[in-house]
Amino acid sequence: MIDKKTRQVICTDFSNGKKHDFRLFKESKILIHPKVKAITDTGYQGIQKIHNNSELPKKKSKKNPLTNLDLISSLAFIILIYLNQFRKRSISSL
Repeated sequence: MIDKKTRQVICTDFSNGKKHDFRLFKESKILIHPKVKAITDTGYQGIQKIHNNSELPKKKSKKNPLTNLDLISSLAFIILIYLNQFRKRSISSL
């Protein structure tokens, strides 16, 4: 999890092998305060059942592709870029 304002990593969880993001989140039993808005990627479909104040990014379809503005303005997209950078740094330090 990342703080939107400071971009600081608040908490992390890891697993061995392949595990879906949402399953890892559920098994970690991390609680999110109800007033905190969780902005997630599409790997967290179903999080609304656990945390009402959550948002998934828009998804494209054949008839309704995403506009460039949708892609650029998506906070989840920005957070994914940051997480990938963080993951690369942590792997390279091993």
